[in-house]
Amino acid sequence: MITLDETDHAILEQLRLDARASMTAIAEAVHISRAGAHARIKRLTDAGIITGYTVRTDPVLLGHHASAYVTLAIEQATWQEVSARLRMIPEIEHMALVGGDFDVILLVRASDARDLRRIVLEDIQAIPSIRSTRTTLIFEDFALI
Repeated sequence: MITLDETDHAILEQLRLDARASMTAIAEAVHISRAGAHARIKRLTDAGIITGYTVRTDPVLLGHHASAYVTLAIEQATWQEVSARLRMIPEIEHMALVGGDFDVILLVRASDARDLRRIVLEDIQAIPSIRSTRTTLIFEDFALI
């Protein structure tokens, strides 16, 4: 376990804003040398803090005109089986095991309302260990970073 300082946090913030930023741009933004930025990013990656790089997309422009958060109540002892089955549903963009009134929350992206209905009723609810679902439609969403 490594300890992060202000510079490490600043580098991570720069990468969250633009994962494609050059090493030079990151170094300049956090006021360190390019070699220093490179060494810190390598250390953060080797420590498992940086686990990868990604791209943000506009779901509507990708053809996903219906999105929803779907919460699930599951049989507690079946989480591994349920999560494996949910990972096979390509329209699930994010999945989290949570505590509270439900056990799992999913972010589901679909082409339209009919497709969303199919995903929830035929794909998700077909998993035997899922006791109930609740679907909350997303009217508009955006990334904060």
